[in-house]
Amino acid sequence: MNCKITRNAAKVLKLELDKPENEGKLLRVVITHAHGDHAHYGLDLDTPGDNDTVVSTDKGIDVILENGQPMLDGVKIDYLYLPQEGFVITNPSKGNHGDH
Repeated sequence: MNCKITRNAAKVLKLELDKPENEGKLLRVVITHAHGDHAHYGLDLDTPGDNDTVVSTDKGIDVILENGQPMLDGVKIDYLYLPQEGFVITNPSKGNHGDH
């Protein structure tokens, strides 16, 4: 399992993960909707369960990915400021380059 976090996303995520109420939690990428050959993704703060893999990223943020979900392997988390500020999660390794 693999996950990439961009520099912009890492800055925003670290601010959230450093809050006292999030102590002991990790970032989780979830599939909010899947159809055809692509999926839509979301983020949550959680603790890993028995059916999860914790993936270390090069930005020092560990990410929880559910086992048995091939559309989670290779996800990329970015944070854009324009045209609208927010997270953008895609999976370029599966041909998913953004919402439609």
